[in-house]
Amino acid sequence: MTSPKPDSPLDPLAIRRDFPILGRTVNGKPLVYLDNSATSQKPRQVIDAISSYYENSNANVHRGVHSLSVEATDLYEAARAKVARFINAPSPEQIIWTRNTTEAINLVSHSWAKANLRPGDEILATRLEHHSNMVPWQEVARETGASLRYIEMADDFTLDLSDLDQLLNPKTKLLALTMMSNVLGTITPAKELVAAAHRVGAIVLLDGAQSVPHLSVDAQDLDCDFLVFSAHKMLGPTGIGVLYARESLLEEMAPFLTGGEMVKEVTLERASWNDLPMRFEAGTPNIADAIGFGAAIDYLSALGMDNVREHELSMTCYALERFKELEEVVVYGPTDLAQRGGVASFYASDIHPHDVGTILDQMGIAIRAGHHCAMPLMQRMQVPATGRASFYIYNTEEEIDLLIEGLNETLRFFGNAPRA
Repeated sequence: MTSPKPDSPLDPLAIRRDFPILGRTVNGKPLVYLDNSATSQKPRQVIDAISSYYENSNANVHRGVHSLSVEATDLYEAARAKVARFINAPSPEQIIWTRNTTEAINLVSHSWAKANLRPGDEILATRLEHHSNMVPWQEVARETGASLRYIEMADDFTLDLSDLDQLLNPKTKLLALTMMSNVLGTITPAKELVAAAHRVGAIVLLDGAQSVPHLSVDAQDLDCDFLVFSAHKMLGPTGIGVLYARESLLEEMAPFLTGGEMVKEVTLERASWNDLPMRFEAGTPNIADAIGFGAAIDYLSALGMDNVREHELSMTCYALERFKELEEVVVYGPTDLAQRGGVASFYASDIHPHDVGTILDQMGIAIRAGHHCAMPLMQRMQVPATGRASFYIYNTEEEIDLLIEGLNETLRFFGNAPRA
């Protein structure tokens, strides 16, 4: 089938040579990895950076004066600086290492929200949120007496902003907003909503778990107060994430955890806190994976995030065209590709997505099946779960063809499609 425009600016076949896992087989079939929204695969450059640290520079960071500690500290802080440049943060001191996006959100909920919200205040989130950007705010509302309200999803799978003036008002103290839905790929108008929130005096946390790996994200241009994301969704290792925050907010916030690196001076009676960013990084950090994350950022930066976006547009456009051949399958998400990331969530009536995912796995095809940590969104869509194929820099049209062939076989197996 002819590839629809836009054409990909990247060469996924050349890129694939950097990813050892993509050469393996699953159930006797070549691996077709389409679960990138959950976690991306890692290039050899990232794996080698982690191995090199353990083989050559393994030591604890910051306070050691011996050569290995100095080397480890330099590598660790260089990775922080790479993250800052990647999102155009004003300074590396505004980059706080966390375990993942979820922990970064919880840091803000504990250290900022619980200290600043009161009864009568309002938190505004959206129906599109991952549970990680919903449950912490439910807990904050329960503990502080604040109210939690939601922007609903419109029928076209974008945000329904028709009553934004009522939802976003002087009582709103926090807007918690995903930049891209992990279920639908919906890209939200984050910059416009940040500006609207600031006009009523609200603080804004942007969940960039799905956007930072796939789009060019500029924290200063967005003018957000908090931005959170994870390494493992953008070619990096698991167990390392990022909280970017406005410096004035960080200076006012109490530490999330105490002890170890985050102290400046300790007596028997009290302690004082270290400077940023270490104030929020108690204990021995995840040194190796921060260094691996730095290598992942180097890889993406060399490709160019605009090129990453264009490749995913090409893959998404091709996939949506191929899905049209499956009349029994409904695909969810905006039809306007400018408002959509590289995600295709789908549902076939009378076939549970888990069954679809299991059969596809027998063909070597890895997708995600379930509610994708977005149960309220599934309720709005009136489905128990969906299958989800999500694309990244190494995916090809041929892999999408195999997905469609696999879905056709699955439909025939369940008697939902005519035999060829």
